[in-house]
Amino acid sequence: MSSKQKQKGFTLIELVVVIAILAILAAFALPRFAQLSEQAHNSSIQGTAGALSAGVALVKAQWVTNGSTTADTDGVEGFGEGDVAATGDGWPDPNNTGGCAALWEALLQANAPSIATSGTATEYTASFTDPVCTYEYNPNEAGDTITYDYSSGEVEVNFN
Repeated sequence: MSSKQKQKGFTLIELVVVIAILAILAAFALPRFAQLSEQAHNSSIQGTAGALSAGVALVKAQWVTNGSTTADTDGVEGFGEGDVAATGDGWPDPNNTGGCAALWEALLQANAPSIATSGTATEYTASFTDPVCTYEYNPNEAGDTITYDYSSGEVEVNFN
């Protein structure tokens, strides 16, 4: 090699500086990505709660449109497959619809996230403490829930 020929490459100091800059960027980016995951879970829960609330309101509206004034234990005619029972106030009734999981599937119809009454193999797990159906969101294991009170028709989201 002649002295006129230059060696090409990076010095050790240049490499260390680049690695340090990448480490600083990663230190700021990783917590942000973790927070985005939590926000995505929360948005999923809120979207599902909104769909459930809309289903509850649609059952009530159909019950009123039908001119009903008493409980409809056979199912509100004109809503879905007619398999959603209503209370005397027109709110969807899990007791006469086959339980909270069946009510979930009937209200959300084809787009319902998966649900079960036990275990965590699904997106949501349903439980019932009269008069409230509780739907626990399983993917983030944080104990976040959607509750539906069939005595008032109220749907709430509870983040832990």
